[in-house]
Amino acid sequence: MGFFNKKVCDICGGEIGLLGNRKLADGNLCKNCARKLSPWMTDRRESTVEEIRQHLMYRAQNQRVLAGVRPNAVAGADMKVYIDQNAGKFFVTNQTNWRDANPDVIDFSQVIDVQTEVTEHRTEETHRDREGNQVSFNPPRYRYSYEFETTILVDSPWFNRIRFELTGARPERIGSEEYRYYEEQANALRAVLMGAPKPQSAPQAPNLAEALAKAINQVTGVAVGAAAAPGAAAPRAATPPRPTAQADGGRWTCACGALNDGNFCTNCGAKRPEKKRVFRCDKCGWTPDDPTKPPKFCPNCGDPFNAGDEI
Repeated sequence: MGFFNKKVCDICGGEIGLLGNRKLADGNLCKNCARKLSPWMTDRRESTVEEIRQHLMYRAQNQRVLAGVRPNAVAGADMKVYIDQNAGKFFVTNQTNWRDANPDVIDFSQVIDVQTEVTEHRTEETHRDREGNQVSFNPPRYRYSYEFETTILVDSPWFNRIRFELTGARPERIGSEEYRYYEEQANALRAVLMGAPKPQSAPQAPNLAEALAKAINQVTGVAVGAAAAPGAAAPRAATPPRPTAQADGGRWTCACGALNDGNFCTNCGAKRPEKKRVFRCDKCGWTPDDPTKPPKFCPNCGDPFNAGDEI
């Protein structure tokens, strides 16, 4: 019978539903109270009821501090870093209505380190053979993308790291405009949060929010980082460069940046670009100088070029 006993939240005293319990080290937490916890908190299960009460007091205080934050620089794509250089504070969130989301406000002095790692992702490309089977190219071909993942190490009693992906649509080539955009953002973001060394010849340290905006502008040409007036919305993050429309026979990237599967873009309605017919000998792998204009027979093995050699 004990299995069916209803549990009570040790924080608010409310009744907990069958699937609504969030276990604590010495008690129970309802899902409504759990939503108020910091999204960066990772040790909830090991926390005591008293520690959760203290944490929620901190979160209520954070809401009051957030009301006075005026971001004047933004970095990131889906997950954004909002920076108030004047107050020396920042927060990280993916919520558009961030004042209601109550993101954790961190002081620059709490930042221990800012690290960005670039991870290469590789996906093999395939094509259909004469029998209609999806097979590998010979030699194999791959599509690459690069993920920029940032970790901000902080000195806080409630969590010690904020980890998120800096990239939105991942760059597909090292050194491309999109790649350099996120590379510059990562470098500038570290300078902002860690603090640049004070020049000996200058009476004051540089405005680091302006340095962030300048670094982004050098790559994108988009002006960001204008100071926000009291009560005004935070400045928008710069939009990363968008790749030109391309198709791979399956999913395709529109000029607007949207990834699609059908014949029309789901974001702007543009028609899928026509794919050029490209040929490669399916017997020996020989490719003509102009792959769109193959000879009648492969000069390497004598196999005739037909639809089965199209890639």
